[in-house]
Amino acid sequence: MTTRLLGGHDRVGIDSNVLIYLFEGSGPQADVAGAVLDAIGGGEVEGVLATLAISEVGTGPARHGDDAMVQRYADELASLENVRLVPLDRDVAVEAALMRGAGPLSLADAIHLASAKVAGATVFVTNDRRITSVPGLEVRYLDELAIP
Repeated sequence: MTTRLLGGHDRVGIDSNVLIYLFEGSGPQADVAGAVLDAIGGGEVEGVLATLAISEVGTGPARHGDDAMVQRYADELASLENVRLVPLDRDVAVEAALMRGAGPLSLADAIHLASAKVAGATVFVTNDRRITSVPGLEVRYLDELAIP
């Protein structure tokens, strides 16, 4: 299914907002996020996720003082099947700097894209329209993906 959703890419980068839709949302975006993660978990494609996503996904519960939920989300992200967490290392930091220098990306968005690219992803799924494709990494938006 994701092969059709994502045009045959073998490795997909996942933005934090995809996971937030999955954990906290409902409706079409949550359904597509679920389909993407199901296909990754089923081995159709490999997922890669910047460790920064743990901070971003946990921010909402942290604002509400729900420390247990922050830890639960961190544990769930670390245990997603067929998803590799990509740490912010030197290579990712350099790639993020180059991406920020080439366009109007926030540091967080540059880290997500750089993590995906350094990990060998060829597509990045997000629902943030401020993020656009960069050389070697196609950006696809949740609201444009349709569940077959």
